Amino acid sequence: MNQAALAREFIERSIPFVQQWGIDVFYKGINLEKKFFADFICFEEIIIEIKAMVGLVPEHEAQLINYLKATQKPLGLLVNFGGEKLQYRRFANTK
Repeated sequence: MNQAALAREFIERSIPFVQQWGIDVFYKGINLEKKFFADFICFEEIIIEIKAMVGLVPEHEAQLINYLKATQKPLGLLVNFGGEKLQYRRFANTK
């Protein structure tokens, strides 16, 4: 539900996005058949991963950091709609 609502907000605000954006997985330089799927990519540069949990945990952060490393995208947002109030964390892909 949150994903559909956020997609609707992106449309209403004219924010370009792709939902369930596929990320190739490589092992020793070989592209494996497996893919990871980020909830959104906006402006072709910002990965957005959404959750609906009581709180964010380190595994959620690790997931987004892995997506940033795999894609070399510069910025990621981890957003949680499940707590008493909206939580978010911003991650920059630094080298």
